[in-house]
Amino acid sequence: MIEGMEQIRACVVGATGFAGVEVCRIVLGHPDLELTMATDRKAAGTRLADVYPAFEGACDLVLSLPEPEAIAQNADVAFLAVPHTASLAITPQLLALGVTVIDLSADYRLHDAAVYEQWYGTPHTSPELLGQTVYGLPELNRAGLLALGERHEKGEAVLVAVPGCYPTATALAAIPALEAGLATGDLVISDAISGVSGAGRTPNARTHFCHANESVEAYGVAHHRHTPEIEQTLTQVAGREMNVVFTPHLAPLTRGLLATVYMTAADGVTANDVQDAYERRYANEALVSTLPAGHMPQTSSVAATARAQVGVALDDRRRRVIIASCAIDNLGKGAAAQAMQCANLVLGLPETQGIGATAPLI
Repeated sequence: MIEGMEQIRACVVGATGFAGVEVCRIVLGHPDLELTMATDRKAAGTRLADVYPAFEGACDLVLSLPEPEAIAQNADVAFLAVPHTASLAITPQLLALGVTVIDLSADYRLHDAAVYEQWYGTPHTSPELLGQTVYGLPELNRAGLLALGERHEKGEAVLVAVPGCYPTATALAAIPALEAGLATGDLVISDAISGVSGAGRTPNARTHFCHANESVEAYGVAHHRHTPEIEQTLTQVAGREMNVVFTPHLAPLTRGLLATVYMTAADGVTANDVQDAYERRYANEALVSTLPAGHMPQTSSVAATARAQVGVALDDRRRRVIIASCAIDNLGKGAAAQAMQCANLVLGLPETQGIGATAPLI
């Protein structure tokens, strides 16, 4: 932090959810941010440390209601770790009150309000904000995030839509092949596996321990809500309309996500071409690594971090297919850590400030 510079005040809205509490943890360890407020409708009046005893001695904040005026009085930036539609109810007010919003929900990710309404089954009540929002995948939209930072520096409140965990891993797996023209056609297939924390803190029949333990299950097949988000991103990358077959799976992991993507290889593409394209694309990315040829990523290597690892191969036996696999932490690069990566860019801080550590080794 620059000497003499005041810390940036941060509020986490939805602080007791898994993504929200992970944002709280990151903010508490961030040298330039101060956690000045944390909200939760159901737990208002309760200390955060009483909900998560790991914060005992590190954070004495009492959870409050997510009232925009109170947030504006106490914070310069608000991280919204809330379900879809909840952001619609509060984000316009926060922006009007001068609070920059880093939104982890799905409410502002899709550019087309009609597509949002089709997939989420509810009207989008602030479509005018969609054109002002930057989709917060820094490896793809860094210039847009820095442009928001220039507006923020001038005193304007800005809005970042942080990608979902499945779209993040799928995009990072596909971007180099699509950008380099190594993949042809308009179809990408993504098979992805997530840990149970990706389903949120509130348990249900699928995420109950006795159901999820020792079992792997496909869900949301052919109609998962992340599908249009993935198609939107890959269409941007490829420069042509892309279609996605996306199948998510639930695995008995606490945290971690692995997306394996299949794309038809263009004529003449070799395995070396694919490997070189991925190595070049991510050579200067601090948080994304391309593994050596013949190696594929594993979730344990990136657990509890903001990092992503990508491995690639070319299957040229019959139908020539590029296979790219990306491992992230669904709560890290897939949610809270990516939100902080975006916030750093918007707030004029080093991109990896507070989130650059490697995974625990055991």
